Amino acid sequence: MIEEGRRQTRPQGRGRLWQSVLTRTAHATRSGALHSFTTECEVVEQGGLAFVVRIATDFERERKAHAEQRPTQANPFLPYEEDLFVAGISDTHVCLLNKFNAVAQHVLIVTREFEEQEDPLNLDDFEALWTCLAEIDGLGFYNAGSVAGASQRHKHLQLVPLPFGPGPERVPVDPLLSSAAPDGGLDTAPGLPFVHAVARLGPNLPASPAEAAGHTLKLYREMLRAIGCQQSSSPYNLLVTRDWMLAVPRAREAFGSVPVNALGFAGSLFVRNRDDLSFLRRHGPMTILEKVSVSRVG
Repeated sequence: MIEEGRRQTRPQGRGRLWQSVLTRTAHATRSGALHSFTTECEVVEQGGLAFVVRIATDFERERKAHAEQRPTQANPFLPYEEDLFVAGISDTHVCLLNKFNAVAQHVLIVTREFEEQEDPLNLDDFEALWTCLAEIDGLGFYNAGSVAGASQRHKHLQLVPLPFGPGPERVPVDPLLSSAAPDGGLDTAPGLPFVHAVARLGPNLPASPAEAAGHTLKLYREMLRAIGCQQSSSPYNLLVTRDWMLAVPRAREAFGSVPVNALGFAGSLFVRNRDDLSFLRRHGPMTILEKVSVSRVG
């Protein structure tokens, strides 16, 4: 159940999450609580994918301005900024706007109490995610640890609405995943040159968030075993849509000047300037993903 529009202990009401995201985005923009990086988008193709690359138009100036607005407390989620609050999702999670974003309507699914970002996801985490995905057709993702792109220790998943960017696909990586795991089990996609695990959902996914949570929690645990990330300190990225799940182990946070979080494995990358875009084009976005993960070659 979703608690709309104000901070409460328990959720009340449901069904208007997307409208709440839009309303709170407008409010947080007016109040100055929300700080978005101004970007331009380009499509860079490699390995059969049309990658969406967002290029910051004035990264250093905006970074300095944003830095002045960063919360002074070590954990910005305890307490969170009221202007960024979207909805209470459950007794265990709230939905907040991402204060510093490069993608419009980017939200965070945050535990009400502190949990480590490197802790394995649990049933409550998945139920909160599916409660949001039931109302927003989006891409949910999890950066397990700083090497995987996490910037905060307090456990949080993230969600961006679909379609994602100006490319031809709802999610750029869709073409490489479309034929994987046709039986609903775990599989790999031949076009991805790094260690990963894919699971198809679609018609196999239960309708209710609680049942979907149980189903995907089981798949998630199988995926972590398949990619060698059973230990809680193992860095990895998890991506979830209504149609599929993808898990990727991580070896490093960035390649050269290009940082990578879970969105990279969806086919979306962020660069700070045109020089970084040239670096990305020279090496290729798929090559960069291979460099920050665990190569399947050799």
